[in-house]
Amino acid sequence: MSDPIPIAPASKPPAIKRLVKLAAHAGATVCVLPWLLSYWLSAAAFGRNRALEGSSQALAFLPGMPGVYLRRAFLARVLTRCDPTAEVHFGTLFSQVGAVIEANVYVGPRCQLGLVHLEPDVLLAAGVHVPSGGKTHAFDDPSAPIRGQGGERRCVTIGAGAWVGANAVVLADIGAGTVVGAGSVVTTALPANVVAAGVPCRVIRPRFAAKPDVTVDPTVPAGT
Repeated sequence: MSDPIPIAPASKPPAIKRLVKLAAHAGATVCVLPWLLSYWLSAAAFGRNRALEGSSQALAFLPGMPGVYLRRAFLARVLTRCDPTAEVHFGTLFSQVGAVIEANVYVGPRCQLGLVHLEPDVLLAAGVHVPSGGKTHAFDDPSAPIRGQGGERRCVTIGAGAWVGANAVVLADIGAGTVVGAGSVVTTALPANVVAAGVPCRVIRPRFAAKPDVTVDPTVPAGT
């Protein structure tokens, strides 16, 4: 078995690179003007969230870094906030204009995001789903179809520096600096700076030195 290959931390770009990026941002803004016009026309007819769904689908499948720049230019003018340093990759869909994407956020390919607040330096791996909380559909009335029973949306916050593994489903808040294992389903809020995994997701251990306010689930094997 070969040794793992270390990944160097991101460094600040030199001045010339920053200028190139600014020019790329400006060019991307010009390029997305037709999508923005289409969005505002659709929003007037069908509402902003419905218009966002269609526009994000149209932009989702633009590949490579050009796609990243074009999606960012569009989302910065449509969402509540999308920072100029955020990266949203291939195949990612949005459904709520109230979403907030802060500085240095990375959203991997094929994610689906509803009403969510991604705080600075959050990492979402491929295929992460963050709908607008766990009660978007009510289902208590057996005499009515679920689609007609309504529901409620709430903003799900993923704290600064958290890392969510591939194909996780996040229905509740995640604390800053917490790592969530691939394939987990987060149904209750997770504290800051822990490692958690499972269905439903449970705290496995603290990321750093043990703290008295962190409860470790004894049923999950250490190192899972």
